[in-house]
Amino acid sequence: MSADDVAEDLRTNRERMLAGDLYIADNPDSQRIAHTAMRMVDSYHRAVLDGDDQASRTLLEQLLGSVGEGVYIKPPLAVDYGENITIGARTFINSNLTALDVVSITIGEDCQIGPNVQLLTPWHPLPPGPRRDKWEAASPITLGDNVWLGGGVIVCPGVSIGDNSVIGAGSVVTRDIPADVVAVGSPARVLRQL
Repeated sequence: MSADDVAEDLRTNRERMLAGDLYIADNPDSQRIAHTAMRMVDSYHRAVLDGDDQASRTLLEQLLGSVGEGVYIKPPLAVDYGENITIGARTFINSNLTALDVVSITIGEDCQIGPNVQLLTPWHPLPPGPRRDKWEAASPITLGDNVWLGGGVIVCPGVSIGDNSVIGAGSVVTRDIPADVVAVGSPARVLRQL
């Protein structure tokens, strides 16, 4: 991004971020929301450890953009903002989910997400100059209904995974995966239909 591009774009960095355009992560509102999310995640962890189901549910509802009935997230959990995450009913998320929700992360109903999964919406420009200047952007992630992500799966920016698909443990998903398949590897490739 050039200085001329920035001068012509009157949006704030937060507005550019939410639109999925290049931005610099210096917006005070974004920093405040991220800090609040960290505090809420900590409170959620404590509520789960204390066995307080009502408090943990309330905290998830406050933290996330939307959370369906019967959702369970086993701590620890890490998010950027929380508010850009939607989780469908009856989804189970094992420990150590990292969900960098600079833009939307949509998780369908009845999903199973293994431990140490990373859902990463942010990306950085390849040329060294813009990276040095701290430009970044993000692309949304979508998981359909009844998706199973094995332990240690990494889902990269802009990826959609179709309904009922299974991603093998340790896979790195760099492009869209259709519905009703098993995909494995780095980068993840479809092995077979379900």
